Amino acid sequence: MTSENMGRTRQPPRQDRAQQTYERLLDVTGILLAEVGVETISTNMICARAGMTPPALYRYFKDKYALIEALAERLMARQAVVVEQWLTTHAPNGVGALAANVEPLLRALAQVTAEQPGALWVFRAMRAVPRLTEVRLASHRRVTDQLSSVYAPLMPGAPAGMIWTRVRLSVEFSYATDEMIAESRGEDLDALFYEAGRMLASLFFFEENPRPN
Repeated sequence: MTSENMGRTRQPPRQDRAQQTYERLLDVTGILLAEVGVETISTNMICARAGMTPPALYRYFKDKYALIEALAERLMARQAVVVEQWLTTHAPNGVGALAANVEPLLRALAQVTAEQPGALWVFRAMRAVPRLTEVRLASHRRVTDQLSSVYAPLMPGAPAGMIWTRVRLSVEFSYATDEMIAESRGEDLDALFYEAGRMLASLFFFEENPRPN
């Protein structure tokens, strides 16, 4: 079962007015998530804040988890655009250029997250709610496959399995860093970005021999 049909009643609308309603519901849900959290938020609360009736909401979403799912997908889609732009800019110059620009990538991803209300609670929901966990894992694997396909020809001496594993680790680490930045309270953010960038870059400067059995 795909993420699109697990909770939503239909695909996102295409007509301008309906699309505006759809996006408003998502924006209001994000704002309320930041205020009250996943457990407290309800469709009635969302409707009241958005100035809509429940039937209007149910045209697009089955329940509150479908709304959070759509928020998660919107956030990850916006982050995917940042990753694609990063690859387009730096991959032609090789692995060294990618590694040298990991910190700017982390900063750009954090900016996308900061611009979406309720993003921190979306992160938490994607770990805690089983059906949202599947959305998270599927997205992370797609990003891993995308990055691995770029890294592989740039590292012809490295085993494909090793590349995929290290990219998979880097994806999880990047999301963990993004979440840590989003919920930081008083930490030195420049230091966090710098050290996280160094740690991620180190994954792609390694011996070309496979791990021992």
